[in-house]
Amino acid sequence: MDTRLKLGGLLLVALGAVACVDPDDKSSNVHDLRVLGMAVERPELMAPTCELTAEALEVFTEEVTFRALLVDPAGGGRALDYTLWACADPEDTICEDASQRLLLAEGTTTAGELAVPIRPGATVLPDGSLLLDKVRQADPYQGYGGLRMPLVLHVRAGDEAVYAMKRMVFSCPAVPGMAANQQPVLQGLTLEGAAWEEGELPTLRGEGPFVVRANDVSALEESYVVPGLRQESVSLKEAWVITWHATLGEFSPEETGGADFNGEPGRHRTEWEPPEKDAVEQEVTFWAVVRDGRGGSSWLIRKARWAP
Repeated sequence: MDTRLKLGGLLLVALGAVACVDPDDKSSNVHDLRVLGMAVERPELMAPTCELTAEALEVFTEEVTFRALLVDPAGGGRALDYTLWACADPEDTICEDASQRLLLAEGTTTAGELAVPIRPGATVLPDGSLLLDKVRQADPYQGYGGLRMPLVLHVRAGDEAVYAMKRMVFSCPAVPGMAANQQPVLQGLTLEGAAWEEGELPTLRGEGPFVVRANDVSALEESYVVPGLRQESVSLKEAWVITWHATLGEFSPEETGGADFNGEPGRHRTEWEPPEKDAVEQEVTFWAVVRDGRGGSSWLIRKARWAP
């Protein structure tokens, strides 16, 4: 069975009997092998000029750090094999076309944060052409407004496997006012109105629901400029989206933030509700994964002890 989930801009493709998703399953309830988030540090490589100069190539071929949030709550610390590919076709969600892909990294790891150095902009196909140029050729706008190179992570363990894809952004100042994107970083969480710090283990009792909030990030949501169809500067503003996950129970809503039809940003308030029955006292892991809608992403991890 092949199940495809789109979670907050991260396309996940889960393969294998265990990874299949029941119709009543909730994406915020994490009980199997998953990639909850992927990020590139820096999220956007912006050349100083739109001309193909040595200075532009130097920026596009810089080394960056690829990060992935791997979770495997039922795995018992088992080994996870991974491969990371870059490919040209944004519609090829698993980088299946061997003639249009390049291996960036591979190895074995365990659940947690995977971090590997990569140079996707410097990758050269067997025919001697830059993969980034193939990305440009596949882009209907020929790179106007930036190029987005698909990065596909394949993680395997036992009879479970998952693909996850994000797009790395390469750009240049096509119109005045453009600047490289900065990584969105959450400023902390609260649980039932109290600060929820990393390393703490607060205790929750009863059926809930329990209110979780992200600290205000409105001042960090960047105003930015993109090129318009007439080569004019168009001003926009980020509206960060947070997806919420836990090893027990579920969140409602499972995603917060974003903007409504009037452009008004949503609140980052959600409620975590433990199972109604058949659950025992245990330590629960929570994840908040933020995305800025421009290729930037990061996450926070928290823990709590829950008792019925």
